Amino acid sequence: MAIITLTTDLGSKDFYQAALKGSILSILPNVNIVDVTHEVPAFNISYAAFVLKNAYTYFPKNTVHLIGIDSVFNENTKYVALRYKEHYFVGADNGIFSLLFDDGPDELVELNIMQDLKFLHFPLVDILVKAAVHLAKGGRLKEIGIPADDIEQRMLLHPVIERDIIRGSVIFIDTFSNVITNITKDLFTKVQRNRDFSLYFRKSETITQLSWHYNEVPEGEKLCLFGISNHLEIAINKGKASGLLGLHLNDIVRVEFHP
Repeated sequence: MAIITLTTDLGSKDFYQAALKGSILSILPNVNIVDVTHEVPAFNISYAAFVLKNAYTYFPKNTVHLIGIDSVFNENTKYVALRYKEHYFVGADNGIFSLLFDDGPDELVELNIMQDLKFLHFPLVDILVKAAVHLAKGGRLKEIGIPADDIEQRMLLHPVIERDIIRGSVIFIDTFSNVITNITKDLFTKVQRNRDFSLYFRKSETITQLSWHYNEVPEGEKLCLFGISNHLEIAINKGKASGLLGLHLNDIVRVEFHP
């Protein structure tokens, strides 16, 4: 059965999400629709990219991932469909794909599907749905678009390395209030070189030990670990780290490695 995943900022209290799913099912009744999330903060491209990047690889090849972030009509908006590592992606070319992928897409087209004027303010249920359904049915990219050379680029804030120090920042706070930074496991290991470390945040807070899992410390104690995203996380066992430790998006964290 064909699979279409949905990643949007539509929320769940309005009719928008239902309209999106109804539009898909009206064309392809037997499709398997999977919600990645509809709770992306409005227009937050980097948030959506982080969530989908850590989710899409778990899906079977040829899954179609429909992205509805900042996709409203604009004279300069370009809608694209692409193939990357045996997955298909459809959405507005607003920089999100450059944050999703480590390299360029394997195949890319700018969609040339005719816009239905009655959906001018909601192209997600029109152009993007039609493209996603076409791909889910086994259609080819070149049948719905014009070959394109590149995608819109957007830069993420990267950690700064200063000899024995990594300065990073908070990029995501999950449902459990775990605080996820932009320091990856690969970067940490490369700079660490098997040395002890101290993780500093919020002035006086410090962690000096990596944990393998959240229950490795007593309940209520803080910890750090590399979670499923392979990014350095700050957490509290059975607690809400973001609120209790006063950590928020874009806050600075610092890792110092000792001789």
